[in-house]
Amino acid sequence: MHLPKRLIDGYESFRTGRLPREQGRYHDLAEHGQSPEIMLIGCCDSRVSPDVIFDARPGELFVVRNVANLVPPFSPDDAYHGVSAALEFAVQVLRVKHIVVLGHARCGGIKAFAERQEPLSPSDFIGKWMSMIAPAADAIGPPSSETPESYLTRLEQAAMATTLENLMTFPYVRSQVERGALTLHAAYFAVASGDLMVRDPVTGKFS
Repeated sequence: MHLPKRLIDGYESFRTGRLPREQGRYHDLAEHGQSPEIMLIGCCDSRVSPDVIFDARPGELFVVRNVANLVPPFSPDDAYHGVSAALEFAVQVLRVKHIVVLGHARCGGIKAFAERQEPLSPSDFIGKWMSMIAPAADAIGPPSSETPESYLTRLEQAAMATTLENLMTFPYVRSQVERGALTLHAAYFAVASGDLMVRDPVTGKFS
């Protein structure tokens, strides 16, 4: 089976365009390994590609993506923890200096939670995953006289605040933050306009 034609065409464009310009960088990364200073936790939404938004070069961003850019609280047990594993590696091995939670407008996972949509399957993986934003929904309260879009924006941004709190439940994250070796950030991407808003750590407002 061949790869989809779009991927083959894209690779050919990369191979004849960007790769020759950055071949030396790839050789260096292969020889010496990666040493990114930034971990980015983003959504798997196809419209929100961190490498594109931040015009990143190979080796600059250590990226983990999932539905709604969430991080579960620290919970060591026998289950599988993909996000926690990536976080552990980024902080303990790569020694990243920044963790950026990148949320975005019109997030399908947030909308599904807000509208209490029916499970897509009996396993309801999405419903279970999105239950992590319940504290954020409680914090902002039910929708008022605002538009549904305005409420979803508030919920999307509140969910990022909850994710920042969850990050601090990891002992190695907290210790690095408290001694000034690691800084946590949250940014919000408006898909339609391309604008990027950043959360003020003191006020909690995005601007």
